[in-house]
Amino acid sequence: MGILSGNPKDEPLHYGEVSAVWVASLSAKSLAAGYSTLLNHAGDEDLKKLIEEAITIGQAEASALDQVLKENGVGLPPAPPERPKANIEDIPAGARFQDPEIAASISRDIGIGLTAASMAMSQCIREDIAMLFGQFHAAKVKLGGEFLKLHKEKGWLIVPPLHRELVGAR
Repeated sequence: MGILSGNPKDEPLHYGEVSAVWVASLSAKSLAAGYSTLLNHAGDEDLKKLIEEAITIGQAEASALDQVLKENGVGLPPAPPERPKANIEDIPAGARFQDPEIAASISRDIGIGLTAASMAMSQCIREDIAMLFGQFHAAKVKLGGEFLKLHKEKGWLIVPPLHRELVGAR
């Protein structure tokens, strides 16, 4: 048997794994809190459901990551305070995030999260940590697809210039 070839949970985390897990926990907690604020601004019911799903996913990620950190004697990143519920009508129209802005912002976060999860997986030597990030990646892919569908259905998708090859122009 080679080095680090036993039960992964008995193996130490390397510094890159510790950093990836700690940063992912901090990010998940921060995003869940931020999405709670955005939920107060959202008017579209379909968007609200996806925001709630994003919050649930973030909280589950933070919980799983914090468990890994605790098991390995690493201090936990701070969690922002919970956001109070607010009535959308109490937010002045000029100060309110609009539904397409909210959806675009969360979609951007999902894309960044996919890259971060892929990077974390690629540096892991502990299979259980790589698989954990793989689960997060899969959840983000699913949620990202749901947001893309929402953007299209609501007419919120901002399409970049389309490239069409000219027929016979070779």
